[in-house]
Amino acid sequence: QVQLVESGGGLVQAGGSLRLSCAASGRTYAMGWFRQAPGKEREFVAAISRFGGTTSYADSVKGRFTISRDSAKNMVFLQMNRLRPEDTAVYYCATGSRVSRVVGEYDYWGQGTQVTVSS
Repeated sequence: QVQLVESGGGLVQAGGSLRLSCAASGRTYAMGWFRQAPGKEREFVAAISRFGGTTSYADSVKGRFTISRDSAKNMVFLQMNRLRPEDTAVYYCATGSRVSRVVGEYDYWGQGTQVTVSS
């Protein structure tokens, strides 16, 4: 069993930055960040392979967000720069067997952390 706990969300002005963290207990493999805005489906944001050699980003965040992980501490991070109002959502971390953009390929999920970007 894997437990994931996100932190670092909050309210920020457009153009600002936030750093999300996800602490994991148990064995993790690929890690992903997803987000869900009110009335919308959960969507892929970024993912990183088990040892960090492979990353993947949604086009909407490429060049602004950076995913990283500290395997020794069993944590994954999402550095979010140049935030936009459309980035407002609940952000979730998840773990699965491989880097994927598909929600269903992740086995364990955190409870989410709210990110709100004001214009």
